[in-house]
Amino acid sequence: MRAEREIKLAAAPTFAMPDLASLGEDLVVSTAPPERATTTYQDTTDLRLARAGVSLRFRTGEGWTVKLPGTAKGSMLSRPEIAFPGDESVLPSDARELVLGYTRTAVLTTAARLRTVRNRTFIDNAEGTHLLELDDDEVSVLASGNRIAARFRELEVELTEHTPADLLDAVVFRLRQAGAAEHDPISKYARALGPRAAQAPDVVEEPLPPRPTVADLIRHALTASVAHLVRWDPVTRLDQDVEGVHQMRVAARRMRSNLRTFATYVDPDWDAALREELAWIGGVLGANRDADVRLERLRSRALALPDPTIADPLLEALDKEREVAHHEVLETLRSDRYLQLLDALVEATRFPPLAAAAEGPASELTTAVQGQWDSLRTRVKRNEKPPTDAELHRVRIHAKRCRYASEALEPLAGKDAKVFAAAAADLQTVLGDHNDAIVMREWLHGGAAADARSAFVAGELAGLELAEAATARKAWRKTWKRLNARREPQRWK
Repeated sequence: MRAEREIKLAAAPTFAMPDLASLGEDLVVSTAPPERATTTYQDTTDLRLARAGVSLRFRTGEGWTVKLPGTAKGSMLSRPEIAFPGDESVLPSDARELVLGYTRTAVLTTAARLRTVRNRTFIDNAEGTHLLELDDDEVSVLASGNRIAARFRELEVELTEHTPADLLDAVVFRLRQAGAAEHDPISKYARALGPRAAQAPDVVEEPLPPRPTVADLIRHALTASVAHLVRWDPVTRLDQDVEGVHQMRVAARRMRSNLRTFATYVDPDWDAALREELAWIGGVLGANRDADVRLERLRSRALALPDPTIADPLLEALDKEREVAHHEVLETLRSDRYLQLLDALVEATRFPPLAAAAEGPASELTTAVQGQWDSLRTRVKRNEKPPTDAELHRVRIHAKRCRYASEALEPLAGKDAKVFAAAAADLQTVLGDHNDAIVMREWLHGGAAADARSAFVAGELAGLELAEAATARKAWRKTWKRLNARREPQRWK
């Protein structure tokens, strides 16, 4: 995977490339012979990929490529680009699966075919380091029988890690002076498809109306979580960033928690069925996430040992557990059950089955958030003195529900909800540190060590985890008192 960073400019058919050789005496400007390529794009019939800012293409000479949604900073567009070898006749399964979070149960088909003539200009420094590439593309949109349906021209200024900012500015300035239009982040694929590709994606996060109802706020919170889940789906499949699994799990847990909080306002059968499916996907992701957390802790603890390598057998055992857990995640993300869950979630962002009470003002939801707060307070009061590890874990779960419910109300209650949610998050973090230490200690004592030496190391590390748990135990009461001092939900304005 590479990060594509570029600035796109539109150009008229009569555009003449300016002289870039005079940009600096220490620069070497060169050109390559014209390159001709045909590009075929796959998408669903309703263009789920294009509308989400995703593309799946085959280009002659390059193979298959998936481009995921990127981020724009000024005129700069940066987006992940993943290449897959293969010929046009067979779509690689890895490429197809990478976009499943967007296509879901819909079938892929050929959506567009383009023929491009590309003229490349390279700018290097005197040492031969590649600084920048300028692509001048003449694009023909092909209809059936290779008939040309439309033509357009665009310029792509592609950056490298060595591109100086002043060089980029100078090149774009020269192109604009020569007649290139303002930067245009629209992809060739979207431009070829026209207005249909500019329609909204399947999951749209919109601001609340001035006087929101309960239904508006529930839909708003649900949509944010579904968008979060879909956004991190391909990251999880690529498995190059452990945040993918973590963030997908957070999204699933947040939705499940919010459905519990707002159960009065939704259809009970739909609520129960959806929460069951979210518990299922959260559980699968949870096994992977737990292994990731243990690996991170174990690597950190190993560095504190006189010889970090003596922990290698334990790390190898945990690596194998993590590999099994992630394999289960990938199998799950390929399953019809998961794709059908995504379909149901996308549908819920548009038409959630709500009860009649949901037509009331959104301020009524403070009662539901107050209910989560009351449950947390009751849970804390019922604890033994000192509380058991299991009791502290339950407090953490209730704190998380309070946090998610408060965050859902932030667009309405503003600072009160934000401050309360932050305090609940602090309590969740402290108790999370305690639980992670307890779980890690149990794993170390659970037979992962393969020999006496590893068992000794496991014992040493378990002692460090015990100390960590004790530190968290000392801190949680103070954190709880800070949360308990906040204005409770029923008093929010």
